[in-house]
Amino acid sequence: MNLLTVITWLSSLSFIYFGISCFTSDFIIAEFKRYKLPKYRKLTGILQLLGAVGLLFGLYLFPVLLLLASFGLFLLMVAGFIVRIKIKDNFVESSPSFIFASLNLLITLKTMVLYF
Repeated sequence: MNLLTVITWLSSLSFIYFGISCFTSDFIIAEFKRYKLPKYRKLTGILQLLGAVGLLFGLYLFPVLLLLASFGLFLLMVAGFIVRIKIKDNFVESSPSFIFASLNLLITLKTMVLYF
Protein backbone atom coordinates (compact mmCIF):
# COMPACT_ATOMS: atom_id res chain seq x y z
CA MET A 1 0.00 0.00 0.00
CA ASN A 2 1.48 3.35 -1.00
CA LEU A 3 1.32 6.73 0.73
CA LEU A 4 -1.36 8.12 -1.61
CA THR A 5 -3.66 5.20 -0.85
CA VAL A 6 -3.16 5.50 2.93
CA ILE A 7 -3.76 9.25 3.14
CA THR A 8 -6.71 9.07 0.75
CA TRP A 9 -8.41 6.41 2.88
CA LEU A 10 -7.63 8.39 6.05
CA SER A 11 -9.14 11.54 4.60
CA SER A 12 -12.13 9.76 3.11
CA LEU A 13 -13.08 7.91 6.28
CA SER A 14 -12.63 11.08 8.32
CA PHE A 15 -14.88 13.09 6.01
CA ILE A 16 -17.54 10.37 6.02
CA TYR A 17 -17.56 10.72 9.80
CA PHE A 18 -17.50 14.54 9.70
CA GLY A 19 -20.20 14.66 7.01
CA ILE A 20 -22.56 12.40 8.93
CA SER A 21 -21.84 14.39 12.10
CA CYS A 22 -23.10 17.55 10.39
CA PHE A 23 -26.56 15.93 10.36
CA THR A 24 -26.54 14.00 13.63
CA SER A 25 -24.24 15.61 16.19
CA ASP A 26 -25.64 18.13 18.65
CA PHE A 27 -22.08 19.35 19.19
CA ILE A 28 -21.59 20.12 15.47
CA ILE A 29 -25.00 21.80 15.28
CA ALA A 30 -23.97 24.01 18.23
CA GLU A 31 -20.58 24.71 16.64
CA PHE A 32 -22.16 26.00 13.43
CA LYS A 33 -24.34 28.30 15.54
CA ARG A 34 -21.20 29.49 17.35
CA TYR A 35 -19.58 30.18 13.96
CA LYS A 36 -22.74 32.14 13.07
CA LEU A 37 -23.14 29.89 10.00
CA PRO A 38 -26.00 27.51 10.90
CA LYS A 39 -27.52 27.67 7.40
CA TYR A 40 -24.29 26.20 5.94
CA ARG A 41 -24.16 23.12 8.20
CA LYS A 42 -26.09 20.79 5.90
CA LEU A 43 -24.29 22.05 2.79
CA THR A 44 -20.98 21.46 4.55
CA GLY A 45 -22.03 17.92 5.46
CA ILE A 46 -23.11 17.18 1.89
CA LEU A 47 -19.83 18.55 0.50
CA GLN A 48 -17.83 16.50 2.99
CA LEU A 49 -19.70 13.31 2.07
CA LEU A 50 -19.39 13.99 -1.67
CA GLY A 51 -15.69 14.72 -1.24
CA ALA A 52 -15.15 11.51 0.72
CA VAL A 53 -16.89 9.38 -1.90
CA GLY A 54 -15.06 11.25 -4.66
CA LEU A 55 -11.72 10.44 -3.04
CA LEU A 56 -12.41 6.71 -3.04
CA PHE A 57 -13.91 6.52 -6.53
CA GLY A 58 -11.10 8.70 -7.78
CA LEU A 59 -8.42 6.59 -6.13
CA TYR A 60 -9.58 3.40 -7.84
CA LEU A 61 -11.44 4.49 -10.96
CA PHE A 62 -11.06 8.09 -12.07
CA PRO A 63 -7.87 9.98 -11.12
CA VAL A 64 -9.40 13.27 -12.25
CA LEU A 65 -12.13 12.75 -9.63
CA LEU A 66 -9.45 12.16 -6.98
CA LEU A 67 -7.85 15.43 -8.02
CA LEU A 68 -11.12 17.38 -7.91
CA ALA A 69 -12.37 15.83 -4.66
CA SER A 70 -9.10 16.36 -2.81
CA PHE A 71 -8.81 19.95 -4.05
CA GLY A 72 -12.44 20.62 -3.12
CA LEU A 73 -11.88 19.28 0.40
CA PHE A 74 -8.69 21.35 0.62
CA LEU A 75 -10.70 24.50 -0.20
CA LEU A 76 -13.45 23.54 2.25
CA MET A 77 -10.92 23.07 5.03
CA VAL A 78 -9.11 26.32 4.23
CA ALA A 79 -12.48 28.06 4.54
CA GLY A 80 -13.06 26.25 7.85
CA PHE A 81 -9.64 27.34 9.11
CA ILE A 82 -10.36 30.95 8.15
CA VAL A 83 -13.71 30.84 9.97
CA ARG A 84 -11.98 29.50 13.09
CA ILE A 85 -9.39 32.26 12.98
CA LYS A 86 -12.08 34.93 12.40
CA ILE A 87 -14.02 33.82 15.47
CA LYS A 88 -10.75 33.94 17.42
CA ASP A 89 -10.35 30.23 18.13
CA ASN A 90 -6.76 29.46 19.02
CA PHE A 91 -4.48 27.43 16.73
CA VAL A 92 -5.06 24.19 18.65
CA GLU A 93 -8.82 24.53 18.18
CA SER A 94 -8.27 25.43 14.53
CA SER A 95 -5.68 22.75 13.84
CA PRO A 96 -8.00 19.97 12.59
CA SER A 97 -9.09 22.13 9.65
CA PHE A 98 -5.47 23.12 8.99
CA ILE A 99 -4.30 19.49 9.15
CA PHE A 100 -7.05 18.23 6.83
CA ALA A 101 -6.44 21.11 4.42
CA SER A 102 -2.77 20.12 4.33
CA LEU A 103 -3.58 16.43 3.94
CA ASN A 104 -5.90 17.06 1.01
CA LEU A 105 -3.43 19.44 -0.61
CA LEU A 106 -0.87 16.62 -0.39
CA ILE A 107 -3.35 14.24 -2.05
CA THR A 108 -3.95 16.83 -4.78
CA LEU A 109 -0.25 17.33 -5.43
CA LYS A 110 0.59 13.61 -5.38
CA THR A 111 -2.29 12.92 -7.76
CA MET A 112 -1.09 15.61 -10.17
CA VAL A 113 2.45 14.22 -10.16
CA LEU A 114 1.34 10.61 -10.49
CA TYR A 115 -1.43 10.92 -13.11
CA PHE A 116 -1.06 14.24 -14.91
